[in-house]
Amino acid sequence: MANGYIFFFSSSYSMTKDIRLRIVLQNPAEGTLYGLQKGKAANYETVQAQIGNGQDLIFNFAVQVKEANGATPTLAGPFVQGPAGNRFVYIGIGSYAGQTAAPWSGRIKVPLSETTFLQQPAETHASWSCTVPGSTKDGKPVFATVKPFAGWVREEQGDHPDAL
Repeated sequence: MANGYIFFFSSSYSMTKDIRLRIVLQNPAEGTLYGLQKGKAANYETVQAQIGNGQDLIFNFAVQVKEANGATPTLAGPFVQGPAGNRFVYIGIGSYAGQTAAPWSGRIKVPLSETTFLQQPAETHASWSCTVPGSTKDGKPVFATVKPFAGWVREEQGDHPDAL
């Protein structure tokens, strides 16, 4: 006790850092609703819902890097899906994005390469972006895991006028 105060020290340490991400969905299927999945399983909501209209769709969001008690850092947050080492983000399509009477139902699975994000120095002005296809050659939506996936590209905040 010092000066009438009792100090408690803990050996547990936890750090959280935000990483800003942008997904550019190229050539989405015309008239189809796309949206970012926030939450897991049946307890999710669709955010940033947008209709395919001949232009690329942009999804901006953040994930968190969590590190506790010296454990290996991992990605977390309401948009992050999947087990450590195999994280991803879902973009809902058609009825999965909340479109009523939609002709399509499904999701696009966009990989989150933990090693890409965790091996880079922490800078407050950097963000990451990736480009994924929104439709097939015949105009139907792309479903399932993005393949081939070109990966995430590090960008400075000024690279996008509406960056997070």
